[in-house]
Formats: sequence, C-alpha cells, structure tokens
Amino acid sequence: MQLATFTRLAAPLAVVAGLTLASSAVNAQQYPDRDIHFICAFPPGSGADVLVRYFAEKVRPLTGKTIIVENKPGAGGHIALEYVARAKPDGYTVFVHAGSGAAAAMSLVKNPQVDVGKQIQIAATINQQPYMIVVQANKPYKTLAELTAAMKEKGDKSTYGTSNPSSTILAEIYRNTMGLKTVQVDYKTGTEMVNDLASGALDFASADPVQALSMAKKGDWRILGISTGQRLQATGDLPTMTEQGVKMDVTGWWAAMVPTGTPKATIDQINKWFVQVVGSEDTKKFLAQFGGDALIETPEVAQARLLKDIKEWGDNVRLAKIVPQG
Repeated sequence: MQLATFTRLAAPLAVVAGLTLASSAVNAQQYPDRDIHFICAFPPGSGADVLVRYFAEKVRPLTGKTIIVENKPGAGGHIALEYVARAKPDGYTVFVHAGSGAAAAMSLVKNPQVDVGKQIQIAATINQQPYMIVVQANKPYKTLAELTAAMKEKGDKSTYGTSNPSSTILAEIYRNTMGLKTVQVDYKTGTEMVNDLASGALDFASADPVQALSMAKKGDWRILGISTGQRLQATGDLPTMTEQGVKMDVTGWWAAMVPTGTPKATIDQINKWFVQVVGSEDTKKFLAQFGGDALIETPEVAQARLLKDIKEWGDNVRLAKIVPQG
C-alpha cells in the first residue's frame, strides 16, 4: 500500500478514535446527570436502613442530584446483591452494604448466583466494626475467662445464642478454641434472642455491635470480648478475643459498591464523595454509635480487601461448620 493511500485511510480512523475518547471523557465529566439509587438490603427502619439513609442525605448535596433509597430485603442480603451485580454499570446503582457480608455470601450460599469477586467493585469504604460476646448483666461473669470456666463446667448443658452467620463464626471460633461443648441456639433476628438471654435460657450470646452496645448502655448486657484483631477507637475500652487467648480477626466493614465495569472515572467520583462524608467529624460520631471506626480506602485497596475477605470468610464458614443455604 502506498503511503498516500495509507494516510487517506488512517486519517478517518484517527478521527473516529478521537471522537470516541472525547465522548467517554464528556460522559465521565457529566456524571451524574440524573437521580442516583442507593440500594439497601434490609427493610425500612432497620439499622442498615438508618445507615444507608444517613449517607444518602450526606452525599446528596455533593452530587447535585436526588438520591433515592431502594430497600430490597430478603435472603440475608442476597436479593439486593444479585440486583446490583446485574444492574447497568453506570454509577447510578450504588449498593451501600457490608462488604464483609458480600464476601461471606460466596460461602454461605450453596449455589451463589453472583461471583462477588468478579461482579462487584468497591467504590468506597465506610467503616469497620466488631461482633461481640455478651452475657446478661446480672450474670457473675466479668471476664471471658470466667465465662469459659463456667461453660466448661456446664458442658453440653450450656447454650449460646446467635442471629446471623457472622455472629455464629465468632462463637464457633471461641467454642472450638476453648474446647467448649456448649449448644448453639440460632435466631432469625437479634431481637428474638434478647428475652432468652434475660430469662437465663441462654448462657451467653454472640451479637452485632449495634444491638450489643445498645443493650450494654441500658445496663442489660455485659460485653466480654470483641472479634476484631485489634481494639477499635469506637470500642477502645473493650478487650479483643485475641487479647484473651482466642485468636481471631472477624471484622465487619461497610462500603459503597457498584457493578463491575463501571467506568473508573465514575468510581473515583463516588469515592471522593464518600471520603468527604466519612472523614467528617459528624460521620465519625455517627459511626461510633454502631461500634465502628471510619474506614477510608482507595477503590483499589478496598477491592483487594474484598478478595482477601472472600477467602477468609470461606475458611471461617468451614470452621464454624455452617451449611450453605439454597
């Protein structure tokens, strides 16, 4: 092919390529140009719903658009997870949910419909929080060691309560590490567990931080240990399980997630919004009510956290002998 002919053919192609790149840049600059939907995996009025609506309200002024909260409860968050994974990857569907929960879903469902590591991208992180071993406040156990000694004496006549997979994992690591024969009683919700703990039908429980801190502040529960590998600022006075001889790092963390394939410029924009909100003193105080510390990470670091958690939660689920559902 002669040079002149090649030049005539190449020129239009260069123009098309240039227009394509320009179009992509314009689209990125225009985001957002319509309402954004924040997806909540639990019903209105739940703790998760309170958190999602808080961030919808705080992020909204930064976007200049309306943020609509959509509740898609059911199947422990799997319905919402599948919805987001199949949504158009354009930044207008944002899943505000536990990243640790999304990671655990890969092991908790027998035939997961979503490959979380491949179909979900973390745009921004929000907080990290522990799960907690608790007893009724009128019980004589002041430390985990005292509880352990009592449970060994009671053997298989002792019982403990759980209300979600994460709390089961915490309790089972504790039980297996200390060689306890205590029997699990699993509840659909943490609220159902409260009465049995109060009546003495349960010796102890493994609870989420929102419920545990609320009950402890009212004087009903005593918190004996938390599941994170290190103490958190929000729960700094509470000893970790690891400090007390039960090595673990079962950490819950929340994030803003989008479908894989969402443009990087859009992900970066979402990250900037959340970094600004999560970094504020008001938000740090808000998150502390949930027993959590603010967590700010880049999308790349957060995605690596998700992939690491998928493996670790799989190991924990097997250790806890949780049978995948579905």
